[in-house]
Amino acid sequence: MDIFATAPMAHATGARHQGDAAHRVLSQDNFGQAIGEITQWDGYSPTPLVSLSALAAKIGVGEIHYKHEGPRFGLGSFKALGGAYAALRVLQRELSSRLGKDVTLADIRNGDYSDDCAKITLVSATDGNHGRSLAWGCKRFGAPCRIYIHAEVSEGRAQAMRELGADVIRIEGDYDDSVDLARAEAEQNGWFVVSDTSWPGYSEPPRDVMAGYSVMTREACEALGDAPTHVFLQGGVGGLAASVAAKLRQYWGDQSPRVVIVEPDMAACLYESARKDAPTAVNIEVETIMAGLSCGEPSEMAWDILREEATDYVTIPDSVVGPTMRLLARPLRDDPVVEAGESAVAGLAALIAAQAGTTGATLGLDSTSRVLLIGSEGITDPEIFAAVMAEDSNV
Repeated sequence: MDIFATAPMAHATGARHQGDAAHRVLSQDNFGQAIGEITQWDGYSPTPLVSLSALAAKIGVGEIHYKHEGPRFGLGSFKALGGAYAALRVLQRELSSRLGKDVTLADIRNGDYSDDCAKITLVSATDGNHGRSLAWGCKRFGAPCRIYIHAEVSEGRAQAMRELGADVIRIEGDYDDSVDLARAEAEQNGWFVVSDTSWPGYSEPPRDVMAGYSVMTREACEALGDAPTHVFLQGGVGGLAASVAAKLRQYWGDQSPRVVIVEPDMAACLYESARKDAPTAVNIEVETIMAGLSCGEPSEMAWDILREEATDYVTIPDSVVGPTMRLLARPLRDDPVVEAGESAVAGLAALIAAQAGTTGATLGLDSTSRVLLIGSEGITDPEIFAAVMAEDSNV
């Protein structure tokens, strides 16, 4: 565990503003509608919540519960819940407007409006998983799909989206540049952006994306029985973290766990937002291996929730990612084998590093702590996974 003990971690304390964002920004109705729809989809089944008892004992916490999203709808990621559902909601709103009548989600899902859907193009920028979910949803619902990716997105992830029927446009620059181009070309051509990040005047699709993620959180809560003491949540633009934090608050109330946000030190926009107590963009100079978390600008809608719910913000270096992936794939004693992608292990990597160093005490971790982790993806790029597995473990 030497690599974790020496890993540099930065910590910022959340200001914890008082408010009702966990109920107002994402309401119980938002979550309820998403859960009611997605659980009707062909292929739906809850993903595993696995217990890492041996690892918990080794690092000195009571319990580690890892929500493994690798099996989700065969797409390998929790993003399957968000992009596809948001696409369905965009189609519902647009068809209802064009046809002058209420069009239901079930009508679109069942193919009643496939000819009309074929005239509505949906677009988004992605690091991989959100775009794959959107492409999958568009294929199911019959809508054309354009996905914008930046220079560092792997070809394996690009090909997975093409195989689902999406037109994939690779650009020079980073994730935020791809977001800007997707918005500009959609406006020029009358297309509809389905993004997981919000900006002034654009909120409904990202709200639907975050509502879709609640399926995962509800499954975890029902499987746990008792409220966890801590939840470690990946950063990115903040959509995953905000959705999970809001659903946990609605489900557990005053027993809701301490929320720790985890980001790569090379893309720490939420950490900087916490330090400045305001949404803060950062320049990404070098891409992190945690591709899904390589985001320089927070979602303002997500920040509204996190500024009230998140207690702590930590950053981790790329050096702990590979060892954590290998630790899951080659587990201690009787812990289950979990094959996880680079972004999936951020929370676990931060937990191990915190306990190996001095940050654990700062986060209030001890032998009684019950920690919930969101394993946000499985093997979404087999070549990258194989390369990581081939490296020396050093743990």
